[in-house]
Amino acid sequence: MSRAITRRVARALAILLSGWILCLVAIVAWSMRDDTGSADAIIVMGAAQYSGRPSPVLRARLDHALDLWRDARATRIVLTGGRHVGDLISEAEAGRRYVVRRGVPTQQVLLEAFGRTSLASMHGAASLILTHRDSVTRRPRVLLVSDPFHMLRLDILARLHGLSPMLSPTRTSPISANRSVATEYILRESIALPTDVAVLLWLHLTGHSAEPVADG
Repeated sequence: MSRAITRRVARALAILLSGWILCLVAIVAWSMRDDTGSADAIIVMGAAQYSGRPSPVLRARLDHALDLWRDARATRIVLTGGRHVGDLISEAEAGRRYVVRRGVPTQQVLLEAFGRTSLASMHGAASLILTHRDSVTRRPRVLLVSDPFHMLRLDILARLHGLSPMLSPTRTSPISANRSVATEYILRESIALPTDVAVLLWLHLTGHSAEPVADG
């Protein structure tokens, strides 16, 4: 390999490494944000459920969304998350049962019950909110609820799907309580974020959609 090619490869690797480090820094910075103000809807990102019982991670997100709803930050809650292999109900449906039992009127809950990824869930949630929005003159404002590591990717995905995001991470999740686990999720997020952006760009260029596929 010639010296010129070696220098180009080294330069490309340096650029990739710098970009990855910047991505990590941004993920950590966004994880510390907590926006104030009201919104048109609260979007809760799904997590595991066990026969209709939310996992500790999902329960922490739902409890945080309930606090926001009780504080009148938004009147509508959008619950996301599909079914995985062996599941009898979706993550979204498990969430619906949880929040309704705690006082949220059924008519104020919207379900995106097919998405199995953050990208697909955001696409479905945005479609629901845009369909039910009260005004067509502005982008709907949404409060994004998930773990802190997730905030930057959700912010970007929400904007790319026509929403005006506000960040409201839950700080009580088991993920946040364990520093090594939180670090692992941050590292994974630094790969997932550019991957989702690249997928969205590809879908846009090819004329396809990130619409979730119903379980067959």
